[in-house]
Amino acid sequence: MNSAEKTKEYINHHPSIKDCLKSGIINYSKLARKIAEELKITKESSIESILVASRRIERNLKDSSDSNEKKIRKLIRESELEVKNKIIVYTVPKNSLSIDDASREIRKNNGLFYVIEGSQVITLITSERFTEVVKKHLGKKIIKEKRGLTIVTLKTSKELEGTIGVMGYLFSLFKENGVNIYETMSCWTDTIFVIEKTDVGRVLDFLTI
Repeated sequence: MNSAEKTKEYINHHPSIKDCLKSGIINYSKLARKIAEELKITKESSIESILVASRRIERNLKDSSDSNEKKIRKLIRESELEVKNKIIVYTVPKNSLSIDDASREIRKNNGLFYVIEGSQVITLITSERFTEVVKKHLGKKIIKEKRGLTIVTLKTSKELEGTIGVMGYLFSLFKENGVNIYETMSCWTDTIFVIEKTDVGRVLDFLTI
């Protein structure tokens, strides 16, 4: 493997460097020295090859990134947002058979009820008005509950399936704006985020770009 190939492999394994290259905010000489040091490359000609390869990778990344980001931003801009307040999240053991009973009663009353199944526990998401229903069926099985949450659902077109990097882009928006995602899930073109109610304003701002 030559220096250019090693450089490409190194950058592919360091997402933060890749992001800086996409944005064109990196010192290429320092990057070349860093890669050479970590890969134990000492020949000056090889270090120069790393620098040249880094610049070439930057151009390719920027071209593809600009095009894909425009596509993602267009997809989000044309989406619909739905907000539901007074959400509560429960954590219960995976063997809690009474979940079906709670689900039936809540859905019978046209209530919201989402289930996320993990390896050891199950997360239940519903409206605070069904607190007593959940406690009636699950009672002491409840490990944890979290109130004061809001669901923000991003409803996109079916182009979402074939667009690379949408979720990564969305998660970066939440991170950059200091918004914690308490839970997240998706169902085809619906992407659902459970957040603190105090963060709703900020989320609506950056999702209506």
